[in-house]
Amino acid sequence: MPRRILEGNVVSDKMDKTVTVLVERRFKHPMYGKYVKRTDKFAAHDENNAFATGDRVQIQECRPISKRKSWTVITPVSEGTGKPAAKAAPAKEEAKKEAPAKAEVKKEEAKKAAPKKETAKKATSKKKDEDK
Repeated sequence: MPRRILEGNVVSDKMDKTVTVLVERRFKHPMYGKYVKRTDKFAAHDENNAFATGDRVQIQECRPISKRKSWTVITPVSEGTGKPAAKAAPAKEEAKKEAPAKAEVKKEEAKKAAPKKETAKKATSKKKDEDK
């Protein structure tokens, strides 16, 4: 049987080799159609005490380790992407490199567009002068 994988935020790391992860899920209410948020807290095994409060992590179902702990932290997740941090980090660096290039292109386009507007204004003023 496949093991479930959930994603959530670490809300407590005060225990030894255990973190508490808050998992939020959204679903559509069957009668009213409104989307409802529900949260659950899971105690997850963190062998190296590597995760701190506020980290976004993925947890995987495992055999019972203690009375309430039957989940294991598998990977940290980078913010906004929903993918493990190791894979998402290079994408952010590439985006940072591309962002200045895109900004420069926009500036150049704005400079090119500005003289066209001025010429259009001059042309209309010339037409008015000719009509008089």
